[in-house]
Amino acid sequence: MSSKLYFLFCILLAASGLSAEKQKDGLKLEDFHVHDPFILADEKTQTYYLYSTGGKAFFSKDLENWEGPFKFIEIPDDSWANPRHGAWAPEVHIYNGKYYLFVTLHNNDRPVKGKGKPLRPRHMRSTQVLVSDSPKGPFKPMSKMPTLPAGMMTLDGTFFVEDGCPWMVYCHEWVQIFDGTIEAVRLTNDLSDTVGQPELLFRGSDAPWAGAVNKEKGAYVTDGCFLYRTKAGKLLMLWSSWQKNHKYTQGLAESTSGKLKGPWKQKKPLLTNDSGHGMIFKTFDGRLMLAVHRPTMSPDSRARLHEIIDTGDSIKLKD
Repeated sequence: MSSKLYFLFCILLAASGLSAEKQKDGLKLEDFHVHDPFILADEKTQTYYLYSTGGKAFFSKDLENWEGPFKFIEIPDDSWANPRHGAWAPEVHIYNGKYYLFVTLHNNDRPVKGKGKPLRPRHMRSTQVLVSDSPKGPFKPMSKMPTLPAGMMTLDGTFFVEDGCPWMVYCHEWVQIFDGTIEAVRLTNDLSDTVGQPELLFRGSDAPWAGAVNKEKGAYVTDGCFLYRTKAGKLLMLWSSWQKNHKYTQGLAESTSGKLKGPWKQKKPLLTNDSGHGMIFKTFDGRLMLAVHRPTMSPDSRARLHEIIDTGDSIKLKD
């Protein structure tokens, strides 16, 4: 991705954030902009909730007809984050009877340090965990500071529980460290803080199919991590980056130990047609679905659903 395209991409994402819109019903997925889609199939309400970058969400009973958007994030004035600077990659997970929102927030006015001469402005960007009693929110922060360390430029945090312990898996931003990484850190039982030091899972350059966004600096993007355990117990990770042909790609990796700490083996990508930032959910009638956005560039990006099959050893798109 060129510098000009990336700059435009960030402007469009920020411009799409947290502004109120008139709600509409009878919408199809093709009718409205979605970036970094996450779908919660909420058993309690028998409703699908679709959350998107920009702090907007929609809901549906059948995945065909949607209503929205509605605002679901509430950021107080004394927060570290500036809600006008955007809200990226929201995910909602049910844990211990509550709904937890993992969302990447920003403060463009608070710089952070990084490796070498920067390729992009370095400022506070971090995933924070918010909580609500409802999938509609409002989701409120449990702290005035980000959940991850404030000096780290991080994004796209997701939730995973292993052996009864909660973890956040997230991307350490290539803008700060050049060769972007995917890392994991333990969370406290109420998900309000971290425990111990982050664990490196893999680097963007580990994938043979990934292309550098800046060859001189060895800069590789890591985006959109999401964990899934197959019916045979294999631990997989969805994640995204750009291919060498500059197409955004839905990658797939497998933990050869079956544990979060890996080691992680890169597998053949699931989608290479400018699709990515995927997640997996199960429909109320038992189908397994992959949600991605395509195309990658806003404002044209839309949520796309693909039925997939769990083979036990891995996952694949249904023919």
